[in-house]
Amino acid sequence: MDAVRVALLREVLAGTEWLGATRRFAASLRGSVVSYGGGLLLVGTTEYEPWHLAAHLVDEAAWSGTPELAPTLVRHDARASDPAHLSVGPGRLAAARRGETLLVVSPHGPGDPLLERVHDARRAGATVLALGAGGDELTAMAHESLTVPDGAELDLDSVQHLVSAAAGESSLPAPRRHRRFRDRLSRLADELTAPPPARW
Repeated sequence: MDAVRVALLREVLAGTEWLGATRRFAASLRGSVVSYGGGLLLVGTTEYEPWHLAAHLVDEAAWSGTPELAPTLVRHDARASDPAHLSVGPGRLAAARRGETLLVVSPHGPGDPLLERVHDARRAGATVLALGAGGDELTAMAHESLTVPDGAELDLDSVQHLVSAAAGESSLPAPRRHRRFRDRLSRLADELTAPPPARW
């Protein structure tokens, strides 16, 4: 979807909650990658890989001069023989740390193995964002989420276009401060409830 189509879609959606919701989510995405300067990991489910979103974020990163927006696409069936940009497997999520952002896109909710990996990444300090069907566990785990329920006016593909376009805009408002405080408080709770290091 090019800029003209995104503009037309925004015009059609004027007065709905979608424009504000996608801009807020995009602000959280851009704010997390710019503020922390870490990498953006983009992962879907075993049935759905967000190729389109990855491509659009790479474009927006180039056009906006924000290289942090260019994601690393984490693929469930990646093989070592794949090209470098397609060979990152789910093991990369285990290495996610503070300063990195994990964007999970799931049209029908992630399975338990992915939820466990996301939970581990969050405990290690990564910022977790969820886009799609969500689900109680993923939504509760995410620092920010945007749910696209079945039967909504927009499908997940259109929402991804709106989010990626908004994330590349320099006029995007800064993420709300109370979210950042909540994130810090949440991270502190994660650290306090983590098991002691192995040497104990």
